[in-house]
Amino acid sequence: MSFKPISDIGEFGLIERIASIVAPTCETKSRLIEGIGDDCAVYELSSSTVQVATTDLLLEHVHFDLLTTPLQHLGSKAISVNISDICAMNAKPCYALVSIALPSKASIEFVETVYRGMSETARLYNTALAGGDTSASSGGVAISVMVAGEIEKEKIAYRKGAQPGDLVCVTGSLGGAAAGLRALMREKNVMLEHVKHGETYDKDVMSNLEEYSEAIRQQLLPSARVDIIDFFHKHSIVPTSMIDISDGLASDLAHICKRSGVGAYIEESRIPIFSQARHIADEFQEDAVNYALSGGEDYQLLFTLKTEQFSAIASHPDISVIGKITPEEEGLLLSDIYGMNIDMSTLGGFNHFKGNE
Repeated sequence: MSFKPISDIGEFGLIERIASIVAPTCETKSRLIEGIGDDCAVYELSSSTVQVATTDLLLEHVHFDLLTTPLQHLGSKAISVNISDICAMNAKPCYALVSIALPSKASIEFVETVYRGMSETARLYNTALAGGDTSASSGGVAISVMVAGEIEKEKIAYRKGAQPGDLVCVTGSLGGAAAGLRALMREKNVMLEHVKHGETYDKDVMSNLEEYSEAIRQQLLPSARVDIIDFFHKHSIVPTSMIDISDGLASDLAHICKRSGVGAYIEESRIPIFSQARHIADEFQEDAVNYALSGGEDYQLLFTLKTEQFSAIASHPDISVIGKITPEEEGLLLSDIYGMNIDMSTLGGFNHFKGNE
């Protein structure tokens, strides 16, 4: 019997196969509005309210490296990346469940520091840490977080719903997390080279990275955009579609387009690039725009909006209009600074089992 490796189809191909297997279980739950395929599952609580729920894994050597990740930052990020999914549904978080698997050599202080990061961040988002599970691990550290939130039915935003003519908008600036990771990995490699050759490396990894601190903060301490959701609710704004940028602008916009059955036209000159990302990209002889398109982990919100609602966001200093939604047959295009159209579907983003495509 032959077996096909997961790397042949990648993370999203695997998700599609899993979704087809579990679909019959969803059909038995008449109040389940949305299952696999969006940032959160959506369950009807009442005629007017729904619950949204999400879960994410953070695995040592896959999502984080303890050589370059302060423990309190790790706990904070574990909460923020899940709450970002709640925000992507135009919802607010309520509570979280946290499970953690640890090697037997892990210290009590290690665990307490991680949970302090979680607790402090959860309080910032007005979210209760309501329970979870602990287990021994034969490998590295693994953290699994589930967050649930609530939202009125008429305010919820899905990945589907974008229509030709809608504005494509993004919050904040992009590329900072990828740039910060590049700086962190270089310093880690310098340290490992010293160790490999039996040389003393007596500096703290982070101490050499002060000039990159803003980008590194974007990588290690991302913030979920609950403030944008507050703004939306205050001004009665409901995006026609929305997603948080975890895999890169190109990949996450492709998710919206696929679910909505549309195309998109993006202008490179309108993409807000994190300022320090440009300096780091220059140093590595790379392009900061590629960090934004394919780097991922920015956890900003990417959303579409009816043109008649432009005036509602026009004065917001942290929202940029970067393009428009087009008919599906026009594809997913990026107009670069030279006026050339690039097929964004070829750019990819982070994909587990394949890495950055």
